[in-house]
Amino acid sequence: MLYGIVAAATALLFSALLAELLRVPALRLGILDRRRRWALPLSGGTAVVLATVLVAGVGDRAGHAPLGTGVGRLLAAGVWVGVLGLAADVWRLRWWVPLAGTAVAAALVVPYAETGVPAGVLAVGWVVAVTAAFRGLDHADGLAGTVGVVTAFGTAACAAAELMDGIALLLSVLAAALAGFLLHNWHPARSGLGAGGSLFAGFVVAAAAVFVRAGQGTGAGAGVLFALTAVVCADAVLVVLARRLSRWPVTRGRPDHLGHRLRRLGLAPRAVTVLLGVASLGGVLVGVAAHTGRVSGGATVWVAAVAAVVVLALLRLPVPPVFHPRQRSSEASPQVTDRLRVRSG
Repeated sequence: MLYGIVAAATALLFSALLAELLRVPALRLGILDRRRRWALPLSGGTAVVLATVLVAGVGDRAGHAPLGTGVGRLLAAGVWVGVLGLAADVWRLRWWVPLAGTAVAAALVVPYAETGVPAGVLAVGWVVAVTAAFRGLDHADGLAGTVGVVTAFGTAACAAAELMDGIALLLSVLAAALAGFLLHNWHPARSGLGAGGSLFAGFVVAAAAVFVRAGQGTGAGAGVLFALTAVVCADAVLVVLARRLSRWPVTRGRPDHLGHRLRRLGLAPRAVTVLLGVASLGGVLVGVAAHTGRVSGGATVWVAAVAAVVVLALLRLPVPPVFHPRQRSSEASPQVTDRLRVRSG
């Protein structure tokens, strides 16, 4: 317990320090969020990955908090996914490249002995979907980091209830690293998470959740997994539905995520982050309670019902037109240009 607290505090401070130190190199190398009208260095993702790997790795190698073979493989796969995301940030890889790499990583870490092959294949698909959806949350200041902190701590609580100390420690360190990054990502952001950090965090949380729920029933497990990632899943469903209904390519970004739509309702950027963070916390609390048996599995159905109502309500909001960055100043009105400062993802 004491080492876990020390490890989390170290990860938080280390991530905050690295995010600041890596800002200038990211600016000089052009590792920027290109969806903004101003330069936002994507140093936060690298800081989160390095802080998580170094703190968890040192504890494992020193014997203070062994991760275990399966958890070590999960962390290594997460690093691979993070590297693919960083490559996407630097070289603008096609959308399917990091997705395919994530699928390979997920296929290598899913515990088929506990899940069985059919459920294991479904778990691979779920891990890939949540990882991609978590990247989609990185469209507003502080949002991906806040939801990531809440989800990681909730999944860590589930792992601790199953006496999976290695997973609990890894997720606690990841949550602390994301919290350190948030010191630079709270609106107005000075550092971004990018594909490298968001894919790494999403993959580690999703794969760890599969480990925790493996062998405990597919139906009940699916409910708990959804509750733990309710905001992530709701955002993904909203985006896919909206783009399919409007015949917009699913892989082509536009301002139609949860955060964008809440902004169009008049909420301030920080209010959007706080609101979705609270919503994520609500889902996580239900998921943890259902996992530990404090509430029935039917409680997760209510989480899904609330998410469905929110998605259907926000789906009715119109999406503003998307302008090419070079066209914004000359073709868009000042009001539209101001709205487009909110990034599309």
